[in-house]
Amino acid sequence: MLQNNNVRLRAIGRDDLPALARFNNDLEVELAGGGDPPWPQALERLTAEYESKWSQGGRDGSTGHVEFAIEGDGQFIGICALFNVDQTARTAELGITIGDKTAWRQGYGRSAITLLLNYAFTYHNLHKVTLRVNGRNERAIRAYRACGFVEEGRQRQQVWSSGSYDDLVYMGILRQEWTAVSQ
Repeated sequence: MLQNNNVRLRAIGRDDLPALARFNNDLEVELAGGGDPPWPQALERLTAEYESKWSQGGRDGSTGHVEFAIEGDGQFIGICALFNVDQTARTAELGITIGDKTAWRQGYGRSAITLLLNYAFTYHNLHKVTLRVNGRNERAIRAYRACGFVEEGRQRQQVWSSGSYDDLVYMGILRQEWTAVSQ
């Protein structure tokens, strides 16, 4: 659906579920996401959730939440999403996980974020996109800054992760900031 030189964003399909279950059950991937304690997820439960959403019909995103599969070099490597969409304030929250660890540090995350921001601002007329990130995840914070996000706030020792409390960092990007960065 959306594509640049490095990645393609498309709808998540049934064939993606086994890999997604592996990503969701990889402790290192889950801890890199930060915030929530890792929980196991059975493929059967993930499939049931997928089937339930699919059976409702309509379009992905009609509920104010749109998820994309991320493909790098033709392989399913992760997911990204816009959620908590506020139609009045024209804002949404961004989330991304590169679940295939062989794809880490290859620039796929930045490319996917770039596509997702363009989608948010160009096609959905959003004013602002925000995100939350574990303060210990410096790699992600660098990627978000490179895409134009700025730190808007920090909750000290808000997140319990890997045996210690970490800050939760709030970042955001306004449409005019995106326009300046993307040209």
